Amino acid sequence: MAKNVAQSATLASLDQKLALAKRCSHEGVVAGAKAAIVATIATAIPTLASVRMLPWAKANLNHTAQALIISTAAGAAYFIVADKTVLATARKNSFKQAPNMEA
Repeated sequence: MAKNVAQSATLASLDQKLALAKRCSHEGVVAGAKAAIVATIATAIPTLASVRMLPWAKANLNHTAQALIISTAAGAAYFIVADKTVLATARKNSFKQAPNMEA
C-alpha cells in the first residue's frame, strides 16, 4: 500500500514537472515569435529601402538575397529570444522550488 502511495506521489510530481516544462517552452515560443516579427519589420524596411535607393544594392541584391537577409535576422531573433526566455523561466522556477538552505 505504501508503495502505491509513493508511486502515485512520484507520478504526480513528474506530471507537475512536465506541465511546468511545457509552459516554460510555450513562453519561449511566444516570446521568440514576437521577437521574430519585430526583427522582420526592422530588417525589411531598411533592406527594401536600400534596394530602391542605392545603386549598388539595386545591382547586387536580387529578391532571393533580400529574403535571405530578412529571414536570417528573423530566425536569429527567434532562437536567441526563445532560448533566453526558456532559460530565464527555468531558472526562476528552479529557485522557486528549491528548499531554503541556511549556511
